[in-house]
Amino acid sequence: MRQIPVDTSAATVMVAQPPQKKVVDRKTGQVAVDRDSGDTLWTVDVLFVMNGNAEVVTVAVPEPGISGELTMGTPVALTGLVARPWENEFNGQKRHGISFRAVAVTSLVAGASSSKAA
Repeated sequence: MRQIPVDTSAATVMVAQPPQKKVVDRKTGQVAVDRDSGDTLWTVDVLFVMNGNAEVVTVAVPEPGISGELTMGTPVALTGLVARPWENEFNGQKRHGISFRAVAVTSLVAGASSSKAA
């Protein structure tokens, strides 16, 4: 699958919604896991601000990559952020978009080094 590295060095990134387990099937409650490591995947909504423009982006992160207190408004660093284009067809309708995945989401607040997934 094609992955596009995302440079966040010129952006301000902060938590918009705290981490939540990523659910693949809402009916059964099945939680998503990383195919390679088997770690539970979490999603974190972040506010990405650059050049006066702001957008909320949902980022998937394996559980060990979530560190620090990630409450709303907390400034964070996104390590290894990539964008992945996707496309699928459901009931005859084609859908497409971009998903985001990071190796880690780390709080930039001093003293927030412990690993925490809300």
